[in-house]
Amino acid sequence: MPRPRSLTQAQLAAAALAVIDREGLAGLSMRAVAVELGISTMALYRYVQDRGELEALVVELVLSAVDSTPPPAAAGAWQARVTLLVDRLRGTVGAHPEVLPLTFTHRHRSPSVLRWGESVLGVLGEAGLGPEERIVALRALLAYVIGAIQQEHLGALSGAGTTAIAGLPADEYPYLTEAARGARSLTPDQEFHGGLALLLAGLGR
Repeated sequence: MPRPRSLTQAQLAAAALAVIDREGLAGLSMRAVAVELGISTMALYRYVQDRGELEALVVELVLSAVDSTPPPAAAGAWQARVTLLVDRLRGTVGAHPEVLPLTFTHRHRSPSVLRWGESVLGVLGEAGLGPEERIVALRALLAYVIGAIQQEHLGALSGAGTTAIAGLPADEYPYLTEAARGARSLTPDQEFHGGLALLLAGLGR
C-alpha cells in the first residue's frame, strides 16, 4: 500500500515560493524545494510530477491573494475601477517579482488569474468596448502591469541606468538627457499610474 500523503499543495507552493524569493527563479528545482520541506527529492515526486507543476502551484498561491471582486459602479468611472483592479494585481505580484515570468506560462491554468480577467472584462464591457476591443485591452493591461513591475525592480528610474543616461552628451542626446534628469524625481507609483492613465485614456477613445 502506498504511504498516505502528508503534505498539502499549499505547503508545496509555499516552500517553492520561499526558494524563489530567496534564490531567484533560477534557484527553483525539485531538490531545492525538497530541502526546504525537509524531505528527499524522490519523496517530493509523490506530490508533483515535475518543476512545471511546482511553478503552477506557486503562481496560484501568489495570485490567489489578489482581490478580483469587481469594483461597483459607485466606485467611479470605469477607468477608476480598472485602475483599482490593476493596482491589486500590481501590489500582490510586486511582492514576489521573481514569479513574474511564470505568470506568462501558467496564467491560463490559474483560477485566480481567470477571475481577475473576468472582472476586468466585465468593467470594460460596461464601458462600451466590444468583444475584440475588450480582449486587446485586457492583454494590453496585463502586458503593462507585468512590464512595469519588471522595470520597477530591474531598472528603476532611481537606478544607475537613469544616472548614466543623464550624463550622456546633451548635444547628441538632448531628449534622453532631459528626460533622465527629470525622471530621477519620479516615484515608482507616479511612474506606474502615469503610464496606466495614458493607456486607459487611449482605450477610452
